[in-house]
Amino acid sequence: MVGGLQHWIEAQRERPPAPTRWWVATLLFGIAVVLFGLYLGQVFPQTGYDVAPGYGPPVLAFEFAGSQTDLEAVFGFFTDPQQGTRLAAMRAGNEQDYLYMLLYAGFLASGCLALWRELRLRPLLAAAALPVAAALCDAYENRLLFDIQAAFTAGDYSPAMASLPYPVAAKFLLLAVTNVVIGAAATQLGRWWALFGTIAILAAIPTVMALITPAAFAWALIPSAAGGWLLLLALAATGSWRALVQKRPLVD
Repeated sequence: MVGGLQHWIEAQRERPPAPTRWWVATLLFGIAVVLFGLYLGQVFPQTGYDVAPGYGPPVLAFEFAGSQTDLEAVFGFFTDPQQGTRLAAMRAGNEQDYLYMLLYAGFLASGCLALWRELRLRPLLAAAALPVAAALCDAYENRLLFDIQAAFTAGDYSPAMASLPYPVAAKFLLLAVTNVVIGAAATQLGRWWALFGTIAILAAIPTVMALITPAAFAWALIPSAAGGWLLLLALAATGSWRALVQKRPLVD
């Protein structure tokens, strides 16, 4: 079975570039990611009790929480009348976040497959697994966040907080590597794509800064991811037009 898969991959690599409808799937997933992401951003609490400005949205401060003090900065003390509202909004956002995981994993994985069909580079085929792995880390992270929030609501400390940094770091690093792969692939598609691909690669750098010092740089995680995602959305729109209308591959 492994030998047959290897033979198929090698055979695909020898084929010339051809129009691929993977771009259409990527475009549809990408539009869904943008629309649902804008909606989901309004579901999560818009402000925290005393969140450091460097975190950005309170949900990021929650993901990087390491102590009860951090949780109080996000949700407030039990005497704060807004605590219940923040807790309810955070739970609602994390419950709906599972759909967002499926959407961004589908978007990025489809994009890697479309780029592989265009360029026939084996690393692109392997890279399709990265966003799937990121979504799995995200799902595990959500499970921990639910435990942490339930314990905080009851006035207790959750041991899950000790495990939280690992899936959070893995998720963001996997997404950053995916963006680097997409950016590197774009540099093979022409001068302008190469420029935007380089920007997407450089945009991944703040991810490391955010993981090292989240209180100062966690806000940068969203624009950092957006660099590669917007590039892929533009590639998907162009690739879909060429595949469906012009019957040509993105690679000339």
